Amino acid sequence: MEALIQVDHSRPGLADQVATALRRAIGDGRLTPGTRLPSSRELAADLRVSRGVVVAAYEQLIAEGRLASTRGSGTTVAGTAATSRAGAASRPSRAGATGPQPTGGPGGTVPEFGLPAGMPRAALPLRPGIPDLGAFPRVAWRRAYERALVAATDAELGYGDPAGAPRLRVELADYLGRVRAARLNADALIVTTGAAQAFVMVAQVLRAAGVDAIGLEDPGSPGIRDHLGALGLRLVPVPVDADGLDVAALERLQTPAVLVTPAHQFPTGVVLAPARRAALVDWARRTGGVIVEDDYDAEFRYDRDPVGCLQGLAPDVVAYLGSVSKALAPALRLGWLAVPAELRPAARSAKAAADLGGPVLEHLAFAELLASGGYDRHLRRVRRAHRARRDAVVAAVAAHLPGVRIAGVAAGLHLVVELPEVDDEALAALARAAGLDPLPLSSTYLGTGGRTGLVLGYASHPPARLAAAVRRLAALI
Repeated sequence: MEALIQVDHSRPGLADQVATALRRAIGDGRLTPGTRLPSSRELAADLRVSRGVVVAAYEQLIAEGRLASTRGSGTTVAGTAATSRAGAASRPSRAGATGPQPTGGPGGTVPEFGLPAGMPRAALPLRPGIPDLGAFPRVAWRRAYERALVAATDAELGYGDPAGAPRLRVELADYLGRVRAARLNADALIVTTGAAQAFVMVAQVLRAAGVDAIGLEDPGSPGIRDHLGALGLRLVPVPVDADGLDVAALERLQTPAVLVTPAHQFPTGVVLAPARRAALVDWARRTGGVIVEDDYDAEFRYDRDPVGCLQGLAPDVVAYLGSVSKALAPALRLGWLAVPAELRPAARSAKAAADLGGPVLEHLAFAELLASGGYDRHLRRVRRAHRARRDAVVAAVAAHLPGVRIAGVAAGLHLVVELPEVDDEALAALARAAGLDPLPLSSTYLGTGGRTGLVLGYASHPPARLAAAVRRLAALI
């Protein structure tokens, strides 16, 4: 929700700012009828305002008929699920319509890629790209699964829409609009078996459209780089600086598509600057290019304002993908893909040819978790834990490696320690022998002349163990 609401604490009228942002989000369809909003206490904490500010904003919008408040159900966007944003009149209701709907990290470790042959599956300390699997909300998931089983119709247990369970696509569209400021409806979404399948589908759709090359952020994820290369796309490195992807360099390279991580660039952690976002969208619209947005860990931010997804600015040129692998667990194999309207028939055909649709019961369980607010509650809990772990790694690096530059600490599940003039590949090999698993920064570059250092993950272990790992790493350095 914070991505939809930008509060300027230096200006008076905070409640009016919140109400205006919510009013705009409802008006342009990012918050659809029936969407459940966070409690006033939760939203106030996220926006760093008093609870009274949010209560006043909610009460104003309830008086206007834009929000509804029901005891036991919280605050929701007024209207019925059948009353939809423009162009979404055919989307399925929350009651669970079935059947086909109208079509319209790294050579080691990122998002879901990079488990080298022989690498143990258990996460070693400092390995990036692995969430805290012990934090998986087993009780909440079991309850959601049980509710899904009870509510599932016989028809939902058959071969349904290959794009995914309609009920999940409704909930997911509402969630992405509310939390990531995405601009899409249920018909635009395809539920995938993780981000990996979404990347396969994107490559197939691009190749079918005559695209044989794609620009990649440099540095970027070695795992995704290898994945796309194996799918037959020619990889073109595009430099990244403090403002994100260098769009001027992309223009010169004349590649017809580009992959970006604009909310939290991997591995540097920089955010694609507003001027660069505008320039990138302009590039795509002028040239007919396609922007592929990997929104891989955007829910996790600590010391900065929320950043909405790029797709919300330009759904006509952005193919948007994500998954629950960072927020819940890779084992669920749940992800999503939304492509521009003209590419949807090809994307849906690719999904149908791949598997006739995913695991419907898991889809329905995730829909229940989203609808009940359980997913939001889980994210709040793990975000607090990740902040403490991030702080422990930063403090340990400062204590045991004084003077080194640390980057990318404001968000995500990893940070970068820069080590100039160090053979980071050799250092990473020594660390693995010592039971640690950092990623060498140089391996994230597709081009030449990259910086050296280590990418350190901190999500999968408690603070004390992370601090001990950094001490061990410092001794190796």
